[in-house]
Amino acid sequence: MKEEKDIGSLRKSYEKNTLDDDIKSIDPIDLFQDWFAAADEHTQIEEANAMTLATLELDGFPRARIVLLKQFSKAGFVFYTNYKSNKGQAIDALDKVGLTFFWPAMERQVLIKGKAQKVAKETSDNYFYSRPKGSQIGAIVSAQSEPIEDRDFLEKKLNKLIVLYEDKDPKRPEHWGGLIVVPSSIEFWQGRPNRLHDRMEFTLQKQGDWTSKRLAP
Repeated sequence: MKEEKDIGSLRKSYEKNTLDDDIKSIDPIDLFQDWFAAADEHTQIEEANAMTLATLELDGFPRARIVLLKQFSKAGFVFYTNYKSNKGQAIDALDKVGLTFFWPAMERQVLIKGKAQKVAKETSDNYFYSRPKGSQIGAIVSAQSEPIEDRDFLEKKLNKLIVLYEDKDPKRPEHWGGLIVVPSSIEFWQGRPNRLHDRMEFTLQKQGDWTSKRLAP
């Protein structure tokens, strides 16, 4: 029997960067853009746009899963999903969500709180029709989060639709589209030695301005 590893002894010293007080005056979306660009260009980060989405499920339990950021701007952070999925139903019932980006190669995290809402249908259409045809069909095939008999059920349904749409383009399902998370707070986390990490939190005020404060690690 393989000897159990003492995971309690696993630790790393974070020493790659700092988060100085002079960033307090920077717009957090602009700062996120800088961090995201650096992560996207980093050779050890495969999907800089992978983010954890946390929701409160209909059963009262929180749930987190990885989704992909597809657009961001001053307005918010956009991802796409089946509106009838677990996360879609959870957001429909309670629009407050959390997003987390973790880029370990840079020893950085970004934690976002905000409210999620559907994007305009035209926005969902534009993104859907920009996807490869196989991905378009996949969105139609999968009744996301619903129980299925086996993998073969999906494959058969996929093959039928490939034939059906061989000479025509699929139409975006009404239950599939984008959600934009409008942020109310954005925290930037930079790993530092001795677990004295840098944390800077930006909070959106009613008048539309951002205020910032340093948090203890």
